[in-house]
Order: sequence, then C-alpha cells, then structure tokens
Amino acid sequence: MESQPTDNIVLAVRAASRVYRMGEVDVHALREATLDIHDGEFLIIVGPSGSGKTTLLNLIGGMDRPTSGEVLFLDQNLSDASDRELTLYRRTRVGFIFQFYNLIPTLTALENVQVAIEVVDEPMDPMEALRLVGLEDRADHFPSQLSGGEQQRVAVARALASNPRLLLCDEPTGALDLETSREVLRLLVDLNRQLRKTVVLITHNGAIAGIGTRVAHMRDGAITTVSTNEHPTPPEEVEW
Repeated sequence: MESQPTDNIVLAVRAASRVYRMGEVDVHALREATLDIHDGEFLIIVGPSGSGKTTLLNLIGGMDRPTSGEVLFLDQNLSDASDRELTLYRRTRVGFIFQFYNLIPTLTALENVQVAIEVVDEPMDPMEALRLVGLEDRADHFPSQLSGGEQQRVAVARALASNPRLLLCDEPTGALDLETSREVLRLLVDLNRQLRKTVVLITHNGAIAGIGTRVAHMRDGAITTVSTNEHPTPPEEVEW
C-alpha cells in the first residue's frame, strides 16, 4: 500500500534512491531518502558537493524519477507518472530558480517573465510578479542592462509567474556577491512569508541554513538529520 502525505504535507519523499550507471559502475547518488515538505515552509537542504542534494531536488521537481521508493505530490505519485504528466507538473506546480539565471538575452525582463506563463491556466500577472521582486521599473530592460542581482530577481519573478505550489532554488546565490546574496535571500524569505509559498533551497553553504524554518543535512547521498529552526536568522545577518 502506498504511503500518503498528511494534510499539511505538500510533497513526500519515501525511501527514495537514485542509482546511475556509469560504464561498469553503479553510482548511488541518493540512498533511501525520506523527507516531508510542509505547505508554506522554508526548507533548506544543505550538504557538500556530491552529497545528493541536487539529485533530491531533481526528484522533487519532477526532472528525474527515483530508481526505487516514491515521490508523492499531494495525491499524485510522481515516481510512476508519465513523461507528459511530469511535464505538466513542472510547468504548473513548480517554479525553478537556479544559480545561473538562464534569462533569454534578446527578451526584456517582462518578456522573460511572460514566457513562463504561456502554458499555465492560472498564472500571476507578469508585471505583478516583477513588482513583487521590486523590478517593475526595469520591465523594459534587457538582461545585459541588469546587474547580477537584478537578473536573479527576474528569474525569481519568472518562477513566481506560473503561480506554483513549490519554489525550488538550486544554489540561488552561488553567482552573487555577499550583499546581493543577502538581498536575494531576503526576497525569498519575504515571498515565503507574504505569499505562503513553499520554498525548498539547496546549498553547500552551511551559513545559509539558519534562514530556513527547517534544515535537512545530507552527506554521501543520505539525509543525516532534519531539524527545526525556532528562530530563523534574518538574511541580512548571515555571515560567510
């Protein structure tokens, strides 16, 4: 009988493993990971390079399937979903924010956001998404006319515009300086609190872990501990 998420759990990972075949060798990228993601929380997944955190995020985001175990989004089992179902899940349920902004250089900030809503039934207004990240006055600027921090804010607006249930962030401050990193983290915290967006952020930087409401630590493909932050650290106080 399949495990089912409880009422406040938007996504559940159940004993999920991912094995890749590299020539004659099996690489165990993820080992029987079990994790609940609660609706409206800010979850940090932290671990060194090669710990399995990106593999786990790929399973949560429907970009890959586990070799064994389950990934459950509400009442949908992503583990045995069809390619079409996973594509629909990624487009409508998940917003992705990466280390590199992946903006289309020939489109303005507004047009980059508009691209994300072309196949969404209930999108957010693109200009409203830019307003939420503080860039409504830069809507007609091209990526080359924006700073790194502004480009990442456009990427956040693009992720928001599809009105997703989950915001998945893969090292979103990895290409930014300290001060700009704090600004982007503050933006993500504010969106989590004000819009009740469920945020999952992976990082190798343990200093960032304190801003989350919960923290999952990973090593060697396994989740080693999951803890709750009773008093999350304000992003402007993060030091690294």
